[in-house]
Amino acid sequence: MIDIAVVDYGMGNLRSVSKAVEHVSPGLRVVVTEDPHDIDAAQRVVFPGQGAMPDCMRELDARGLREAVLDAARTKPFLGICIGLQMLFELSEEGNVPGLGLLAGRVVRFPADKMIAHDGAKLKVPHMGWNEVHQAIEHPLWAGITSGSRFYFVHSYYPAPGNRDLIAAYSFYPFPFTCAVARGNLFAVQFHPEKSQAAGLRLLSNFVHWDGAYQRTGLGAEVPVMQA
Repeated sequence: MIDIAVVDYGMGNLRSVSKAVEHVSPGLRVVVTEDPHDIDAAQRVVFPGQGAMPDCMRELDARGLREAVLDAARTKPFLGICIGLQMLFELSEEGNVPGLGLLAGRVVRFPADKMIAHDGAKLKVPHMGWNEVHQAIEHPLWAGITSGSRFYFVHSYYPAPGNRDLIAAYSFYPFPFTCAVARGNLFAVQFHPEKSQAAGLRLLSNFVHWDGAYQRTGLGAEVPVMQA
């Protein structure tokens, strides 16, 4: 039996992700795989990624993984990380490429004209480094993690959900942007939990023990997130 499958489509930082997942799941079988049958058989699935969105979508399809990922994201505990979050949406501005279309909305680039800090300094893109993550909902994956905890980011694009009820957390750079989404058995984050020390390991541990059940409660439309 495969307890946790980490999807390998040639574009993720798979070693750090898999090692972090293994660290919080002693005794469980964690498999890094590009075999759709392994993904189908796994009890839960981690979908990481980094690089350019067009390359990620191309490689996912080249390995015949699209349907296995779609099915996992609909039916079992599923965690998307970084590009693994962005690929769940309908369209990305990066290459104007369609995503998997599981979640309504687009992935957009940080706009150059808004990259000004409160002190007037120009902010760099990509957004890189530690930043506070403000929880928008109560969710099993936030258990034991204080809202405002810092996580590690590396990205130039961020999701703009078409449905604000998807928003699970937001961060500021310099405006508020969505950095985590949740729906049913699916949870996905723009930051890198595997690089985020104690808070990141706690989120991964929460995922490993999560049964995939979730019913939304929280701030909903009151979340101050900039939409594209």
